Amino acid sequence: MTVTTITDAELQPKDYASDQEVRWCPGCGDYAILKAVQKALAEDGARRERTVFVSGIGCAARFPYYMSTYGFHTIHGRAPAIATGIKLANPELDVWVMTGDGDGLSIGGNHMLHVLRRNVDLQVVLFNNEIYGLTKGQYSPTSRRGTKSPSTPQGSIEAPVSACAFALGAGARFVARSVDTLQAHLVGVLRRAHAHRGASFVEVFQNCVVFNDGVFDAFTAKDGAADTQLHVEHGKPLIFGARRNRALRLKPGKLELEVVTLPEAGPPPADLLVHDETNRTLAQLLVALEPPAFPVALGVLYCNPAPSFEADVAAQTDALPGPPSLTSLLTREGTWTV
Repeated sequence: MTVTTITDAELQPKDYASDQEVRWCPGCGDYAILKAVQKALAEDGARRERTVFVSGIGCAARFPYYMSTYGFHTIHGRAPAIATGIKLANPELDVWVMTGDGDGLSIGGNHMLHVLRRNVDLQVVLFNNEIYGLTKGQYSPTSRRGTKSPSTPQGSIEAPVSACAFALGAGARFVARSVDTLQAHLVGVLRRAHAHRGASFVEVFQNCVVFNDGVFDAFTAKDGAADTQLHVEHGKPLIFGARRNRALRLKPGKLELEVVTLPEAGPPPADLLVHDETNRTLAQLLVALEPPAFPVALGVLYCNPAPSFEADVAAQTDALPGPPSLTSLLTREGTWTV
């Protein structure tokens, strides 16, 4: 018998795929996200025995079954809490949370908030299709006003949640966006998130072909994507358009963005806005941009590292003079004898 040893550096995307049949609807954007994650792990040389995928409930939650790593399919909305426990128990593990807009921002909104504000060192990938797909098309927290569904037959009257605005408001130190069909871009964003130490939040606009097909066509359709997508890069002007002739700048004297047309010849205006991914205020402005007046901002919107939660927990524990006894814990301040 011949035994072939494969090192982590030699792993290919297919080596991160399990032997399970992938059971999403034909044409679902989840397939593209799965392939992108497998490719990102292969390019990073991730160790399969040190990698854990944690999910809640929903279409995205099947993700752990399709990865040749460790996985934990938990309960609705609680994946961030379970992932926090895993990371605290074994900080050497590389932990990913795979969730959807319903799982992560509705019943799981509380847990999502706390894992981001605590800055636990893990990657959160939120599949956003603006609908509940697994339970047959009810409106979700990110569904737009007017969305007609089995639970909103007259159209939703609620203002939708912006996933990235939520993450920034929760204190996330890394916030990024991509699209399921932008494979190279998505892999790059996932690798940036993977390299970040602390909580990384990545929103992926993902098409649900059955219950919400084409909901993102306004900025993902091939014939207009160049004019409706702004691919941000740290330190570079915020320029977009099929002819690279449009850009963003701040309105004079206001904290508001506006689109300007660049001259066909000569240098661009000096007041064009340059992307600074360490600027939270700029990230909040970019997150709010929507067609048709503005392009949708994609890429790493915010990245400003800080010490991770489990690192601080370890440092606090190491600073203790010694492990206290159970008796000393039970009889310390605030106790009395009856």
